[in-house]
Order: sequence, then C-alpha cells, then structure tokens
Amino acid sequence: MINLINVIKQTKNMLAVGVFAAGMVSISSGAGATNYPLTIENCGRSVTFDHAPMRVVSIGQSNTEILLMLGLADKMVGTAVWLGPVPDEYINANNAIPRLADNDPSFESVVGQKPDLVTAQFQWHVGPNGAVGTVEQFNELSIPVYTAPSDCIGKDNSTGGDGTRLNAFSMDRIYQTIDDFAKIFDVEDRGAELIADLKAREKAARNKVSAIRGDGISTLFWFSSAEIDIDPYVAGQKGAPACITNILGVENVIKSDEEWPTVGWETIARTDPDIIAIGKMDRRRFPADDWELKMKFLQTDPVAREMSAVKAGHIIVMDAQSMNPTIRTIDGIEALAKAVEDFRADQGS
Repeated sequence: MINLINVIKQTKNMLAVGVFAAGMVSISSGAGATNYPLTIENCGRSVTFDHAPMRVVSIGQSNTEILLMLGLADKMVGTAVWLGPVPDEYINANNAIPRLADNDPSFESVVGQKPDLVTAQFQWHVGPNGAVGTVEQFNELSIPVYTAPSDCIGKDNSTGGDGTRLNAFSMDRIYQTIDDFAKIFDVEDRGAELIADLKAREKAARNKVSAIRGDGISTLFWFSSAEIDIDPYVAGQKGAPACITNILGVENVIKSDEEWPTVGWETIARTDPDIIAIGKMDRRRFPADDWELKMKFLQTDPVAREMSAVKAGHIIVMDAQSMNPTIRTIDGIEALAKAVEDFRADQGS
C-alpha cells in the first residue's frame, strides 16, 4: 500500500483532472490524489486546506479512531472525550498521542498544541455554544475545524445539549467522514479501502440475518439511566441503534422519534423485546453507565425480570460507542446480527 501511495503522490500532477477553479478536488475512486488548496463543505461551512494538516487535535473518540484507521497517528497532537479503549491494534499508536482530557478539554489546552486542524465529533463540544469553544474562536486563530457530519446533517444543535435529530442517522455519514479525512490528508486510497471493508461487513451481517429469517425479532437498546432504578435512556427511531435495526431488518420496540427518550420500565415490559442490548462504557457520568449494574437490575427488578429476553438470557453487552453514530456502529450491527442468530438457534432447540 505504501508503495502505491508513493506512486500516486509522485504522479499526482498527471492524474489530477477536472480541478474546479474554486479549489475543489476531482474524485477518482480508489486512485485519486488531493490537489491543494482543497475546499470541503462541512456542516454548512466551507473549510479550505492549503496542505495536508500536520498537527491535529481530535475531540471525540470516533473521529480519533477513524484517523488511526487511516494511518494518521503521526499527524495527531492531542485527543479528548473518551468512552473506552481503542481497538487493540491501535493501542500503541494511541498511547503515543497526548490525551488532553478524558472528557471536555479546555480551549487553552487545545490551542496550546498549536494545531492546524481541530476535529470535533459533536457540535456540543465545538459549535455555536461549544463547551470547548466555537468555530469562530478557532478560526480567529486560523485553525480550521472539521465536524463529523453525523452530528450536523439532519440534526438541529441550536438548542444546545445533545440537539435534536431531524432525520434518521445512516452509515453514509460515517463513510462521508472517512472520505473527507482521506481527501484532507491525501490518503484517498486508504479511505476507499476502509469504506469498502465497512460496507462488506455491513452486507455480511445483513445477509446473515436474512438467511435465518431474522425479520420481526424485536430489540431494546438501553444506553444508561440517570439513576439505576428510574426511567432509562433507551434508543428511539433516529439514532445509531435504529440504523442498526433498519439495516438488519429487525424491530426497535421504542417508537419515539427522540434519539434517546426516557421510557418507563412498565411501558418497556409491555413491548416484551426478544433481545435487550445494554451499553458498556468506561465513562461513569451516571451509575447506570456500569453495564454490570444494568444486568443486575434486569435480573432483580420485579418488572424487568419478567420480560422474555431476561428470562431466556437474551441480553447482549454492546459497546456504548456502537450505540452512537460512530465508526463503531458497524460493530453494533455485527453484534446484533450474532444475537439474532443465537435467538433463532434457541428457538430451534
């Protein structure tokens, strides 16, 4: 792959065609090379790069992991906002990058790394009312900001907090982030390879569920709860879990259009889901962030323990990032496909 990248870079002037006067790069799938200046349309803004960034601060684990998967660890000078560890194959590379904060870094700590790009997974961190800072604050210092499209396309963040998702999330938003990063850093072949791999995994999981007639199997996704014994935050119809169920053709029992509504256990119990997915994370913002406490609650609460999924043991522990619009959503697709397969196997036994 490295030799191919070198060849592409050496011949970029011969291969680049159709470059727009505004500085937009031409797209040649799997063999393109970036021509600078490059302009990317991102979350209603035009972001221009005169060269591939050399010093990146990544605020948000999904963006960080995408950069690592694209082989760009040597360009990263800071990370922040973590829910758990990175995949094993990226641990060493990630450990070499300064962690500015487990949660929200300060504006000063980000700027102190002298970045020539700041990436944000959520506008809640860098946006109109960003907890870290606003786009304008970074732009005043000539620091471009790239925001994950999954948090701005089809989503209204003007009200603050987690915002409101107007349109359902799809994996296309993750593929767009990968493609944008690949162009920005002139590694388009790596981006195309990563996207192709993710799409192949998505298709394989869909085919697995289709082959065992998994349609109609119902699922509940429990992310967390402000207190363990009060109404939980469960997945509605527009976030990553809904994307997972739509891809696999199974049912999400929560019909709310909110991304993470709170729903009472009596209401959930009446839906009697076939499978329950509980979120696992290192974060401890709420007691119920601990998946083991969730499991204990399901097995001991007089209402929850009567659900069919609890009685039959059809409870899966799912990485919380898989329940968010992230690069890990693909892991959630595969995990639920396996759970559906196990459910069907139990039915046939």
